[in-house]
Amino acid sequence: MSDADSPAAVEPSADGRSVDAAGPADGSAFDAGEADAADRRRLGAVVLAVLISQVLLYPGVPDLVVALGAPAGIDAGMWFLVAEFGAFVTFAVVWGALSDALGRRTPLIVAGALGGTASYVALASLPGLGLGFEAALLVRVVGGALTIGAFSLSITLLMDLRGGNGRNMGTAGLAIGLGAAVGSVVGGALADLGALYPVYAGGAVLAAAGLLAATVDDRAGAGSTDPEVDSEAVEIDDVGFGAVIARARTTPGLLVPLAFGFVDRLTAGFFALVGVYYFQDPATFGLSAAGAGATLALFFVPFALLQSPFGALSDRIGRFLPVVAGSLAYGVVTIGVGVAPAYPIAAGLMVLVGVCGALMAPATMALVTDLVEPEVRGAAMGLFNVFGSLGFLTGFLIGGSATDAFGYTPAFLAVGGLELAIAIALLPAVRSISPGAGVIGRLGAEG
Repeated sequence: MSDADSPAAVEPSADGRSVDAAGPADGSAFDAGEADAADRRRLGAVVLAVLISQVLLYPGVPDLVVALGAPAGIDAGMWFLVAEFGAFVTFAVVWGALSDALGRRTPLIVAGALGGTASYVALASLPGLGLGFEAALLVRVVGGALTIGAFSLSITLLMDLRGGNGRNMGTAGLAIGLGAAVGSVVGGALADLGALYPVYAGGAVLAAAGLLAATVDDRAGAGSTDPEVDSEAVEIDDVGFGAVIARARTTPGLLVPLAFGFVDRLTAGFFALVGVYYFQDPATFGLSAAGAGATLALFFVPFALLQSPFGALSDRIGRFLPVVAGSLAYGVVTIGVGVAPAYPIAAGLMVLVGVCGALMAPATMALVTDLVEPEVRGAAMGLFNVFGSLGFLTGFLIGGSATDAFGYTPAFLAVGGLELAIAIALLPAVRSISPGAGVIGRLGAEG
């Protein structure tokens, strides 16, 4: 564990002030800091496991949908992914607002993870029961509705910890990226052995996530970054289900990180679907499922490993440069992957995509924590994940449809161009809301 996890860590508040994230400088503060560090590790592991279970299926989607009764082709793969993320969109805020209203997160995380495990078992059973692809899509919807609870609330519980919003979200980003990297590599290898093997493995990993989550201390809404807020005085039980959604939705500036979350995950969804077919297509690079999974990992590994240091960097210099510069570079490099003339060039550009994504992702999530009050963080992160899941859905739909109609290169141009457009359009908005603790941060915050 780095020095960043010590109880003496200092974080900027939404107005740029330095806040002692650990509270009073006494023994109780030290104990609280140690408890936060331990829970940070556990929650990071939960997010890691959920992402592994999800991404295990991606490299083998072309064969998996056929095994589940669908015709071969990108269209079936698109709907297989859309079914799950449609449920993510529908239920992310429901889980978040429910946790805010109850003042509890851990039991809901456990329920979501174990329920998602049951959906994986059901999915693997469908071919033996003789049920068609429509049944598989229904199972994916139910599984997505459950799994998003475990994913979104684990990140929300990380938001409740002290130690720096950027650092906490860096932990989440590290887990997300590393989980995607491990899932893509292992999933590709398993898919080459059998179409259903990734499903079996995904169910086992998701069950482990649920069991681990049960060991985490539940501190919903307790980690305020404002020294004037007495977290113990927050009456969570008095915050109604509808009220937490309304308060999160009306927070000034919240739409900015939501918009970036949308387009960032749109590109991730694009790579999850179109990237798999792109790298396996005999007309392009002709890789195996394992090769395609390893190529996706070239993006996910740097995306994972750099999130924590880049998240901590955004605590020191502000969110402006990481969000805007990272998004601009991300869009350019995404286009480069689609026009690469040879596989080694495409592979190298995938690494750069991961670096750029790691720069912007934790700062974007940390903006959500900067802007909202502790008692509505669940709803706010639920909204963030709704926008993110809508981004994934749009990436699947635009990517699948554009590729089917026009080919790979126009599809990459469209998605990368959209990332560039939103970074340029929202640059003034990011500058106005981004807290800055250093020279670069002040330049971003003050113009």
